[in-house]
Amino acid sequence: MSAIAGAWRLDGAPDAVECCARMLSAQAVFGPHSGAQWDGPECSLGRRLFRLLPEDIHDSGPLRLPDGGVLTADLRLDNRGDLCRDLDLDPGRARVMADADVLAAAWMRWREDCFQRLTGDWAVAIWDPATSRLTLARDPFGHRPLHYHRSARLAAFASMPLGLHALAEVPVLPDEARLAAFLALRPETGAGTFFAGIERVEPGGVTRITREGVRSWLHYAPTRRTLALRRPEAYAEALREQLDRSVDAQLRGADGLVGAHLSSGWDSPAVAATAARLLGPTGGRVVAFTAAPREGYAGGAPPGRHGDESAGAAATATLHANIEHVIVRGSGRSPLEDLDRDMALGGRPVLNPCNQVWWNDINAAARARGVRVLLTGDFGNLGLTEDGQDALPELAAAGQWRTWLRLALATRRSGTLRWRGVLAASFPDALPVAAWRLLRRLSRTFEPGLTDHIALRPERLAALPPSPPPAAGRWDRTLATLARMDLGLANKAALATYGVDVRDPLTDRRLVEFCLSVPVEQLIADGRLRALARRALADRLPASLLALPTRGYQALDWHEGLTADRATLAADLNRLAATPMTARLIDIDSLRVLAARWPTGDWIRPATEDAYRRRLLRGVAVGRFVTRALGVNG
Repeated sequence: MSAIAGAWRLDGAPDAVECCARMLSAQAVFGPHSGAQWDGPECSLGRRLFRLLPEDIHDSGPLRLPDGGVLTADLRLDNRGDLCRDLDLDPGRARVMADADVLAAAWMRWREDCFQRLTGDWAVAIWDPATSRLTLARDPFGHRPLHYHRSARLAAFASMPLGLHALAEVPVLPDEARLAAFLALRPETGAGTFFAGIERVEPGGVTRITREGVRSWLHYAPTRRTLALRRPEAYAEALREQLDRSVDAQLRGADGLVGAHLSSGWDSPAVAATAARLLGPTGGRVVAFTAAPREGYAGGAPPGRHGDESAGAAATATLHANIEHVIVRGSGRSPLEDLDRDMALGGRPVLNPCNQVWWNDINAAARARGVRVLLTGDFGNLGLTEDGQDALPELAAAGQWRTWLRLALATRRSGTLRWRGVLAASFPDALPVAAWRLLRRLSRTFEPGLTDHIALRPERLAALPPSPPPAAGRWDRTLATLARMDLGLANKAALATYGVDVRDPLTDRRLVEFCLSVPVEQLIADGRLRALARRALADRLPASLLALPTRGYQALDWHEGLTADRATLAADLNRLAATPMTARLIDIDSLRVLAARWPTGDWIRPATEDAYRRRLLRGVAVGRFVTRALGVNG
């Protein structure tokens, strides 16, 4: 993994080299092993390297291209072998090529079309001095970040916002409109970031910077198809093959010891178990980490949930002799404790401070055991373990009533929706808005209004433009959700803090596209939701886990650390009230009321969760982000 940067002086000033060097120095924590820089008369590009892959020893970037261009990249290519074959690279030569070298060869062969051929986590910048064009691009699901600044005098890019903030032309100023949308839980779309003057290359996007301006477009346009295999079991076999390939590709650089999240669900256990199966023949090991409440915690869990996932996770671990199971118990740390560090490195406010505590605790436990690669399974429900329920409106619109009825019955049988909810989900445009909301309120899918769990001032909420309509269809909904994740900033922060490279095999584009091509009928083949995943994972997960009727609930004891840290919370609220930007954004008076009426129990009550876990903590996190950026001290 690398941190990259570059500066192009559009006004002809002679300090492009110094600008690039400052950005690289500011990002040294993300690439401590070596630095390199290419300097031209008006443009300079560089990278800081964090060696994680065997081929990184050959990394000599930035790379001079045969046509006179220069390429610098932050990447891990998961289809490296396929690319080398398609490029007709000599095997002996390929063995001494870093991933950036392979990407450079792909660029020279296919230009922008090469981006469609790449699988993995990557961000790349290419300078063409002959045409004075700077091309920036990212992987489809945003695992590697890439930001830029463009003014009349300067075009500059860096992996992280703090790299660009090393330049005098880019002041550290929060973007108030973006923060308001964040507090309102609006999707993070477009090029805007949480800092004024800094844009991002969108996941799956390309940005071209020239003297005339900036043009951006999406390069990721997967071929949409529907599989038609001869036997139902063939779908499960093919899904297992896809999962094996995805996990295997992301074991590169683990050196026989890989970490993995291990919950009591299906997604992370599927990844951990698959890694164990792949590593077993060569003596490799998996250290699997499960977050759980502190020992002796007696608080209950919400209906349909269980708060301690350690027993369910252990059932998976015991099936595989080379899995070492580590239970990371609640430490009692406050959700406020790591906010400043995480936001300083990550360049964005923390969405869920409660879960950030156990996320950091697992990363620390991984570091303590010498783990450098940590596998997760955060987005399996968008592919590997998709239940098919989202297809209800599509089937209804297409008049596929037999399949619709089977899915509706499976959804009803699972207890996910009542019939009112099935009808509301299937015909969202057939009823007036008020009637649709009533159905949702009566069904189990009812969600509280925004004002119940956001801290944005009411007048700011009312002034926001309407939310964009949700994407239509399984393909569009899934790809839009994955693109909105933009995980690169959090992954970089984890690498810098703990030396742990976080990877999610379930976002491998080949696996995601395969899952989307599976007919809905296969997802409910036996009249149950997630039927395909149930069959495919039966060879690596325990039957008790696949039959578990409840779902895990993370950070059940989160409130204990915050309760012990109420003095810090009070200081935060005072600071927010005294800072003009946060006073304009955040309904501080309502947060003070919550702080004054501190609960003495029943923390799992929905109204309490909405008020404290979501509204209060998210408001404080955004406020911390603003005051830290503005240099406001308590």
